[in-house]
Amino acid sequence: MQKMSIDDLMTELDDARLTAKANGQASAMVSATMSKAKLLGLDKGIDDKDSEVQPVKIVIQTVDARNPERVH
Repeated sequence: MQKMSIDDLMTELDDARLTAKANGQASAMVSATMSKAKLLGLDKGIDDKDSEVQPVKIVIQTVDARNPERVH
């Protein structure tokens, strides 16, 4: 028996969801989506009490169209 990876399972669930969509089976589509979420551990939600806000650095560079070599 061949071992299945998470990628293999995700592919099968994607195929199942597409088949369900093609056949107008909304509940089967939801089931496939929720199965993917469970497989990835996304069904548990996030506990805001334990999560910290992480800083984000945004760098914006502008270029003078008259002098493209000059970056601001």
